[in-house]
Amino acid sequence: MKEERTILHCDCNSFFASVETVSHPEFSRVPMAVCGSTEDRHGIVLAKNELAKAYGIKTAETVWSAKKKCPALVIAEPHYGEYVKFSRAVNKIYAEYTDEIEPFGIDESWLDVTKSRKAFGTGFEIAETLRRRIREEIGITISIGVSFNKVFAKLGSDYKKPDATTVIDRENFRRIVFPLPAGDMLFVGRRTEEALLKMGIRTIGDLAATSPALLTTRFGKIGEMLHLYATGEDESPVTPPTEDAKSIGNGFTFRHDLVGREACRVGINFLSEEIGEKLRARGQKCTTVTLRVKDEFLATVQKQKQITPPTDLSREIADAAYTLLTSFWSPEKPVRMLTVTASGLVRRDAVTEQLDLFSDPAIDEKREKGEKRENAMDKIRQKYGRAAIVQGSVIDTDIGIYEKKPQPQEEQKNKIM
Repeated sequence: MKEERTILHCDCNSFFASVETVSHPEFSRVPMAVCGSTEDRHGIVLAKNELAKAYGIKTAETVWSAKKKCPALVIAEPHYGEYVKFSRAVNKIYAEYTDEIEPFGIDESWLDVTKSRKAFGTGFEIAETLRRRIREEIGITISIGVSFNKVFAKLGSDYKKPDATTVIDRENFRRIVFPLPAGDMLFVGRRTEEALLKMGIRTIGDLAATSPALLTTRFGKIGEMLHLYATGEDESPVTPPTEDAKSIGNGFTFRHDLVGREACRVGINFLSEEIGEKLRARGQKCTTVTLRVKDEFLATVQKQKQITPPTDLSREIADAAYTLLTSFWSPEKPVRMLTVTASGLVRRDAVTEQLDLFSDPAIDEKREKGEKRENAMDKIRQKYGRAAIVQGSVIDTDIGIYEKKPQPQEEQKNKIM
């Protein structure tokens, strides 16, 4: 008989806000939010503490809106370097209990502790030990779900916050999981939830009771996966990262400053092409895109955006980078250098696609065409060189990209970190 797995999903509570509170204990006594572009009224809330949550402040709402809800809200600027350090410290503790760890963003991880039970106790006991150690040694709290698969473990970590352990096992999963909204389930986005509601499916229990054939008719192969998730039959493994490289970046200093969004879009497209090509060659996809911009005075601004589902398509990477640019950079402000970086890399064959895309056949078809087009371009370049096929928009521009005679003063930087 197959051994029952024990999977933990560990989620650092209000991670950015918690890290800031370690450095500033006074934040624990006031409503506080970590916000991007704090001098910009359109900056957004990245994380908030429990006191701020009590005012109804939501992640991703504008600072202006959050301040309307809570005029006394204390705003903290993000310190991404610190978040990385804390994330590594937390995962280092996880690694003392298992080597089967799958990060899910900077503040969440799945752990398969099946082989660790003889040494460290039950899944619940391991979870309690991790919560205590991280609270005492790192200074932040985590919530942990314990279950026999990844999907239910994730539901468990979301079930009770902050600083709690929830066990979802074979005996209680119908009582705990089935009443939850279908939208609470991993990878079920807003559009998929809306489609389910139109079918009369409101809860995970409703989804479990629905015929797999009906779900497959509506959602294609993802319908079958939805049913497996809801019934607890998903057996996807905890997949540790296997690549040494944590990101793939491409930067370029332009001979003439770029002015206007159209010119910047050309530069972003150029940089993203090579990133996508490298991801496909390595069999990886990215979950985060970062855009770094330098102006004519070499002042730097950097922003990042998560991508759902993970992608290796140059066009989708470029779209994400351009969306970032338009969110914080004025069209009239000159750009001296752009750097696009793809990070949060995962193996292509281990990716579980975001269900929203598959709920719309037109989007699914468009993405499939994009994959075929970019794979065909890869083959042409492999045979005839990168210059054999380029975007028409970048040929003979006055910014130093794909010219007939390369200019010595151009500086191009490609990096795999």
